Amino acid sequence: MAESLLFAFAESLLGKLASRAVEEASLALGVHGELQQMKATMALIKGVLLDAEQKMAQSSALSEWLRQIKHVLSDAEDIVDDFECEALRKHVVNTNGSCSRKVRRFFSSSNPLVYRLRMAHQIKDIKQRLEKVAADRNLFGLQIIDRDTRAVHVREMTYSHVNPSNVIGREHDKQKIIKLLLQDGHHGSLSVIPIVGMGGLGKTTLAKLVFNETSIEECFPLKMWVCVSNDFELRNVLVKILNSAPNPTKENFNNYETEQLQNHLRNTLRGQKFLLVLDDVWNEERARWDELKEIIDVDVEGCKILVTTRSHSIADMMRTKSSNSYLLGCLSGEDSFSLFVKSAFEDGDEKKHPQLLEIGKEIVKKCGGLPLAVRTLGSSLFSRVDKKEWEFIRDNEIWNLRQNDKGILPALKLSYDQLPSYIKPCFAFFSLFPEDTKFLCSTVSKVWGALGFLPTPKENESTIDIASQILNELLSRSFLSDYIDVGGDCSFKLHDLVHDLALYIAKGEFEMINPLNPKSSEYVQHLAFMECNLLGQALPPTGLRYMYFPKEANNEAFLNLLVARCKYLRVLVLGFSDYESLPRCIGKLKHLRYLSLSGSEKLKELPDSVCKLQNLQTLNLRGCIKLQQLPKGIGNLISLRHLAITTSQPDFPEKEIASLTSLETLHFQKCDKVESLFKGMQLPNLKSLGLDECDSLKSVSFHAVRNLEVLMISKCSKLELSMGLNSQIPDSRLKFLLLIDLPQLVTLPPWLQGSLNTSHSFCIIDCVNLQELPEWLSTMVCLKLLSIENSPKLCSLPENIHHLTNLEYLRIAGCPELCKRLQAEDGQEWHKISHIKKVIVGGELEKF
Repeated sequence: MAESLLFAFAESLLGKLASRAVEEASLALGVHGELQQMKATMALIKGVLLDAEQKMAQSSALSEWLRQIKHVLSDAEDIVDDFECEALRKHVVNTNGSCSRKVRRFFSSSNPLVYRLRMAHQIKDIKQRLEKVAADRNLFGLQIIDRDTRAVHVREMTYSHVNPSNVIGREHDKQKIIKLLLQDGHHGSLSVIPIVGMGGLGKTTLAKLVFNETSIEECFPLKMWVCVSNDFELRNVLVKILNSAPNPTKENFNNYETEQLQNHLRNTLRGQKFLLVLDDVWNEERARWDELKEIIDVDVEGCKILVTTRSHSIADMMRTKSSNSYLLGCLSGEDSFSLFVKSAFEDGDEKKHPQLLEIGKEIVKKCGGLPLAVRTLGSSLFSRVDKKEWEFIRDNEIWNLRQNDKGILPALKLSYDQLPSYIKPCFAFFSLFPEDTKFLCSTVSKVWGALGFLPTPKENESTIDIASQILNELLSRSFLSDYIDVGGDCSFKLHDLVHDLALYIAKGEFEMINPLNPKSSEYVQHLAFMECNLLGQALPPTGLRYMYFPKEANNEAFLNLLVARCKYLRVLVLGFSDYESLPRCIGKLKHLRYLSLSGSEKLKELPDSVCKLQNLQTLNLRGCIKLQQLPKGIGNLISLRHLAITTSQPDFPEKEIASLTSLETLHFQKCDKVESLFKGMQLPNLKSLGLDECDSLKSVSFHAVRNLEVLMISKCSKLELSMGLNSQIPDSRLKFLLLIDLPQLVTLPPWLQGSLNTSHSFCIIDCVNLQELPEWLSTMVCLKLLSIENSPKLCSLPENIHHLTNLEYLRIAGCPELCKRLQAEDGQEWHKISHIKKVIVGGELEKF
């Protein structure tokens, strides 16, 4: 199914072929004519790809033809990228080599003449292969469709997990579940109530509606939510439950032994009437469930566990004698149609299109009352008023196809087919991760960019801007769930059926290696290993672009083989590994754009050859607590945009970092010996700065990074925040500010006034000595989100905060006196905030 990703790939490659670097290289090698012919042939092939993608399910020969094209285009892209690598290498040598013979030797190409002959031979070979597959296109009667007309949607995004107004037809079910939870138990203190139903019915959505209901809040002082999925290993479930409960001491439970976790959880639950939601349970082993139940049953009357599962046998196993399973049914035809209309039209617009409504009724019937199917298909038709497009959905042959064992809904596949072509590889990427993985936009955008999936940014756009647009599009089409936007970043998950769809369409090109799928396909390009014992069981494919190592990986032989064999690797993820160093030949991976070693606590050194990677865009060394120093020559990484550092070296190499003119994000974590930053240097293009647990850090010259849009400071107790007198930074572009656990913070630093016209999100957490918010905060006209947690000395809001007419979201928690004054209607300061759309006062901070 990965052949459905070809059009976007071909379009991207044609753009690269037109680049200046490729043009100059082809002239220098004497293959300019061949390259132009290759480009023309590729354009012919691209013209029929959209039609081929639609017809390939009907013909195995057509699918094979598309696979051949994929192989040729992949090899062509490797050559094009090689030209760009050579151009970058020459730039470094010309810039730095004139001053240092050592630099020239460090970056020297092995043999320029051999390189020219090899590249010329490869171009001619690809040209011939392209011409062959192009000639075969006439065998399939394909039409030329040269432009992808599938457009993106524009919809306003929201902050909440579940907006009750978007849930249709479940009010009766909600009230029934609430009644079951509130009624007294008859046998024992712990009652278990399963919600059972097939995938896509909305079991999790219903559980969230109940979980957030006011009557439930009042009845259960302690509420916990755990997404279980396929992982019912006792220790992992205990950690999840503890992480969902209040944790005033901020303990890290990940390092606890099982016995410690049991004791801590029982102490947390003791004497508390609690509600625990176990979402998406798949475990059928009674012994595991009995083991967990024994731990959490603390003999308090009225405690309840709400379970969501697809399996009736699991529900019967888990429910208590005094409770029955709640069988969730499909939506009625009327409710299904109401949900479809809400998804497909702006409010009231449906009245303008009576013909589309009639077609919509027929589409809804085919969805069988499944809310996920109805919502996803409706969303895919949002803002489309061409009758033919609606008829295409209604009459598509996929409705007649037999669903496979995974339960891929035809509606979801149809919705996927309606995606613009450049979004499809981005969606396929999610197949490399287990179900219920929580993703961050900031991480996803870097990997998408490194793999070449993102369109070229327009002027004043960044890769994260493009990625955010794609994620908003996937969200608007109901492909994403649990989407939380906190201003500086966003997190999200995929519904498990949507994850099944990703696995289905990505098979053959994106693959997860696990005990159920221990071997990869021959031409796979993106591999993720889930378990260490599977490493090294087979040779990694030479055409690999993406490689993800499992946690605690330490197979040095496999890593050496990978680096030596997979020379076209773009992304290498070695997070939380047990490697102490990397192979010195890693500098030969000249196509590498993303290297993550985050959380590799045993890593002691990086070879200097890392600095040969001129294509590298992201280097993540966060949490590498034993790393002695950054590699020498880091200033040569001229393409680096994102750098995260943990190091024990006392002197930050400011001169080298200052030469990284492409740097957009910079994050310091546990750099315990660094005392000052950015003295005598400028990073004018830096947009995001993070300072986390840098215990010795005293001063930061924020004037050096005056174009920051995101600033995050956490647990830097010695850092001087005020910067003294006359410290305002004029014309600051700061949009998002996050301050965590800063005991020195009494009021907001005055230099923030420079961002009066740009700031839209402020989050302040665990700043226990914060006493006031300055009056000038009321002049931040663009502020949309303000969240303050656990600042007990803060007793009042600025007098003129009502002037913040754009403020949409206000959250105050852990500020006892202020919370009293902000109570709705009768609070002394309620009038200051009554205009704000969403106000949350008290309770726990939302967990991300």
